[in-house]
Amino acid sequence: MELRNLGDTGIRLSPLGLGTVKIGRDQQVKYPSGFRIPDDAAVRDLLALASELGLNLVDTAPAYGNSEERLGRLLPDRNDWVIVTKVGEIFENGQSRFDFSPRHTRMSVQRSLQRLGRDWVDIVLVHSDGNDMHIIEHEGVLDTLAELKEEGLLRAYGMSTKTTEGGLWVVENTDVVMATCNPVDTYDKPVIQRAHELNKGVLVKKGLQSGHADKSAGGGGIEAAMEYVFRHAGISAMITGTINPQHLRENVAIVERLLGQ
Repeated sequence: MELRNLGDTGIRLSPLGLGTVKIGRDQQVKYPSGFRIPDDAAVRDLLALASELGLNLVDTAPAYGNSEERLGRLLPDRNDWVIVTKVGEIFENGQSRFDFSPRHTRMSVQRSLQRLGRDWVDIVLVHSDGNDMHIIEHEGVLDTLAELKEEGLLRAYGMSTKTTEGGLWVVENTDVVMATCNPVDTYDKPVIQRAHELNKGVLVKKGLQSGHADKSAGGGGIEAAMEYVFRHAGISAMITGTINPQHLRENVAIVERLLGQ
């Protein structure tokens, strides 16, 4: 796959990224059908296939169970990958809780580096609890990420937002936003447009509606959903979470066809 710019960060990434919640967590997820967390051999094979197909972008988070630790052990040539991780959300005992304090933010990034086996991470996003503007205006998480960037522990930072207002602020003031974009949830259109105007990075989440875009789940189809995402100028990459090798091959083929690659 031909690599794209992540805004003006200098980071080059594949237009399709692999989401990894399913390799680390199977509780409190919103997919249309159940799944079993794959064993190490299956994860290693999936990651090798992703690399073979041209992906260099992988998305994880402390809230994704043991996803970070597994990537640290199983990701081939991990320094060649663009790794996205997050801060703020903690998933324990089947429930999420949130901590956006400077102390926890710094600890979380350092812990992620240890788990991933890296001296720095490419992108760190705030895992919003839905109260974007409260986090932005009253918590110290974004200032701390800016400090960690200055210290060389991360290359770019921003937020996985849940409101249009929060998304617009993040585009104006940070490096990258993770925005929602699919034919059903269109509230982040102004965010994506503004990011394009300012040459800021945009990573798309929920492009396939957590699997509900699939026709078998009553949606309009995977290709239609992807076509909708990539018709928006300014989108750097779309994250799709799958543990099915055939689905990964099909997703890559669709993206390459849509982008004329």
